[in-house]
Amino acid sequence: MSQYQPAQLQQIQKRTVRVLATGQALGGFGLGATLSVGALMAVELSGTPAWSGAAATISTLGSAISAIPLANLAYRKGRRIALAFGASLAIAGASGMILAAAMRSFPVEILALFLLGAASAVSLQARFAAADIPVSGPRGRDLSLVVWATTLGAVIGPNLIAPGETIGLALGLPHLGGPFLFTILAQLSSTLVFWFGLRPDPLLIAKEIAGLPDRRKNPGVRAALEVIRANPLAGYAVLTIALSHMVMVAVMSMTPAHLDSHGHSLAEVGLTISLHVAGMYAFAPVFGVLTDRLGPVRVIVAGQLIYFGSLLLAGLGQEDYWLVMGGLFLLGLGWSASTVAASALLTQVLGTAEKTKVQGFSDSLMNLSGAFGGAVSGSILLWFSFGGLNAAALAPVIFIVIATSFSRRWQVK
Repeated sequence: MSQYQPAQLQQIQKRTVRVLATGQALGGFGLGATLSVGALMAVELSGTPAWSGAAATISTLGSAISAIPLANLAYRKGRRIALAFGASLAIAGASGMILAAAMRSFPVEILALFLLGAASAVSLQARFAAADIPVSGPRGRDLSLVVWATTLGAVIGPNLIAPGETIGLALGLPHLGGPFLFTILAQLSSTLVFWFGLRPDPLLIAKEIAGLPDRRKNPGVRAALEVIRANPLAGYAVLTIALSHMVMVAVMSMTPAHLDSHGHSLAEVGLTISLHVAGMYAFAPVFGVLTDRLGPVRVIVAGQLIYFGSLLLAGLGQEDYWLVMGGLFLLGLGWSASTVAASALLTQVLGTAEKTKVQGFSDSLMNLSGAFGGAVSGSILLWFSFGGLNAAALAPVIFIVIATSFSRRWQVK
């Protein structure tokens, strides 16, 4: 029997969401420039532009591979230790980037980028941690507030590149190493927030209430697939998260190249991506509230409809800068609605013993799907233009809508 009363659980839940949101915001400050500076460093250290995409690819791979081990660690030891450990891996990665710049070693940078991917895994796990404690109330809102907290770091982070370079040069670091000082400081702050703030631990509370052993083994992919086979709604949620992320990454990653080829300035490219990022994170609480009121599947459908409008606008308007910008903003909104609602659905349909099994697998699949979308989008852009890329991105959207048509059989709104 649990030692916690309902009123106590509500207070702990509110505090947990505040801690998670604070940790997310702090951690995001150091990651806003990681991929941009990492791409520049890859070109400089490898000696060829062919490796410019290595930063995103290796970092995403690191996030995908670390997601399941971090989820298993959370199940055994609690969210506090798992999130803090993941952030500490990111600190090691940022330190490695500075070392790579000083040694002018591309292999060291590859390893550092892989470790930095753990920061994204932490960010994804934090949103699920907001829904660990079994309390009545708006779970989608709590989850979305943690997603929304990423906005601050995502928007401000890229503007720290120049100050980081200046500080680094003053300390005698290579010019591309300085920005990672902010990454170290941000991730260290995030680690301290998680370590000292998540007391009591939300996942350990959930396990106590469910009567689960503290050190029960939580297997990996095979166990996740077994849960998904037994619970089609969980599979639907995982599929939606992965395919929605694939659509977003595929189109977003090629937009700068498309705009650049049409003679648009870096400032115009930056503004477009900034609005896209704002669409991804700034409106997450709105979709969280809608998820609680309307049900997650309805919001998932809304997200796919927004995707459809986005791809239509940007694809047909590929020669018009303002239409492309509007399409990218809608692309961010579609991702936000789909990801928030599907994540909330996943927490609703799974018990405590099943959650971390499937959540880690979901985060891993999400990153791998994004990496696949980014990998194939360049070839599609080259062969079929930006309009063709947007048309191809409709395929996953249509697949999700078809899968949604079966949701009534699975008894969900």
